Amino acid sequence: MLKTRIKDLREDNDYNQSQISNFLNISQVAYSYYELGRRSIPLEILCKIADFYQTSVDYLLYRTDVMKSYSKSKTGLIISEDVMKVAKKNKAS
Repeated sequence: MLKTRIKDLREDNDYNQSQISNFLNISQVAYSYYELGRRSIPLEILCKIADFYQTSVDYLLYRTDVMKSYSKSKTGLIISEDVMKVAKKNKAS
């Protein structure tokens, strides 16, 4: 399933495999294998893909259908925008 999400994102954004592989600093063949499901995507590469498309790893892994990326809080923890809104609302109360 992951392979379809990264391929769909690439095609929806009008990129080719060479452009994405250059950004990731890997070969086009290696990236092709990720899209085909022939090779597992290392966590570091998965994070770079999520950053490139400004989405979350959870979205890439089908853990959510929300494409928004997460924001870093002042503490450095990564939290969703929805959680940040609730925290700000509670703080104001």
